[in-house]
Amino acid sequence: MTERTAAPAQRPHRHHWRRDLVELAALFCAVAVADGIANLVAHGPSGPVLLIASAVALLVTAAFHTWWARRHSHAPPPTATGPADPAAAPAAGSAAGAAAGSVAAPVAEVGPSATAPTTTLWRMRTTVRDEPGSLAALCTALAGGGVDILTLQTHPLPEGGTVDEFLLRSPQQLTSADLGRAVAGAGGRSTWIERADAHDLVDTPTRVLGLATRTALDAAELPLALRQLLGRCTIQSIPATTLSGRPNAGADAPVEGVLEATVMRLRDPSGGAITVERPYLPFTPTEFARARALVELDARLGPRVPRTQDVLTLPEGNEVTVRRADGSDLAAARAMHDRCSERTLGLRYHGPVADADRYLGHLLSPRFGRTLAATTASGKLVALGHLLWDGDETEVALLIEDDWQRRGIGSELLRRLLAMAVEAGCDSVYAVTQAANTGMVAAMRGLGLPLDYQIEEGTLVITARLDAATAGPLLVQQQEQEQREQHHPR
Repeated sequence: MTERTAAPAQRPHRHHWRRDLVELAALFCAVAVADGIANLVAHGPSGPVLLIASAVALLVTAAFHTWWARRHSHAPPPTATGPADPAAAPAAGSAAGAAAGSVAAPVAEVGPSATAPTTTLWRMRTTVRDEPGSLAALCTALAGGGVDILTLQTHPLPEGGTVDEFLLRSPQQLTSADLGRAVAGAGGRSTWIERADAHDLVDTPTRVLGLATRTALDAAELPLALRQLLGRCTIQSIPATTLSGRPNAGADAPVEGVLEATVMRLRDPSGGAITVERPYLPFTPTEFARARALVELDARLGPRVPRTQDVLTLPEGNEVTVRRADGSDLAAARAMHDRCSERTLGLRYHGPVADADRYLGHLLSPRFGRTLAATTASGKLVALGHLLWDGDETEVALLIEDDWQRRGIGSELLRRLLAMAVEAGCDSVYAVTQAANTGMVAAMRGLGLPLDYQIEEGTLVITARLDAATAGPLLVQQQEQEQREQHHPR
């Protein structure tokens, strides 16, 4: 269509003698008519009347032309003729074709054949040779399969070569095996591929800054930030000493840290060491540097927990304050232990009651999780709720003073702890108790979440699954609570 429109514009106009003859005849006619009108006006009996009538006719014609032009001002312009310059004709034809395409495009989208194909997001990491053209060959192989590269990061290796990390969008019918074969054919090795989601579309600098902000606000966020930074991995905090006071093996990491293929060890600012293990994929020096930077940020800021608090009104009308706890609550927690019965302490710690105080330093440290405390109006600590990071899993535990049990404090603490677990991205939480602990069992059942029960040698392990469908209301309640705290700080 473009070529047909442009072709007539490329023909030069031909000069012919008949056109000149017609124009000359028209000129003579116009002169004769003008002379006749002039004689009629000057010598005729009604010359002035004829002159006025001519003026009125001209005014009427002008008014009619104006009305007609305004009425048809929105009509499409007539097709323009081609440019006089033949060299400009192709450009005009291209513009006409583009305009025609832009008009036809919305019509084409209506048809079923123009429906956008379903795609899948993938995270992929592969090692390539450190040679010119290696990355180009890999990108060409991906493009041949209709794969779109959304983001790309390169991690140089000390021994040579680079680890390239991609975020890919591929057609839905393309499987991870297909991607692996294409990458292997292009020279990639040690390839790792997994599904991605919309959260991975955030670029790496933005994600790292967000993790640094979370770590700066709460010391308990450091293990979670490391896990989100490094992907699926196992993170363990090793205290400097055991519960008996002896030095703990593996807690002597150097200040600069240690990187050993799939394991990195970093010095914990609060004492001891942090080990990060990812058996399925070795760490790169770039990832090690990022993890060490987060740990250094935590060390410079020192111990810290958010100081927000909320007042909980119990069914009988009493009020208790729920807040985050840390090492400064150690003395109050020991005093609560002294007021608890041996049965209550035994149900909580599953061991000798005399050793209960030894666990408090570990439980109140933000490095190992988050702790909520419930205090009375006089400031007395009456309940503790713990959300503990246990490698890849998360444990929840409660301790309620005897005189304050069966009042709804445990259920409220448990609900808030699970909301924190959902916010931290945990898939599930588990509670270790005994079948005789009917209060803990009832509190877990009251959450309305899918529960799994396992009993081994008198110990009951209750696991609650925290998928998006079942745990969504918990997160909504947690957000509403934070909004209340922002509007009514205490």
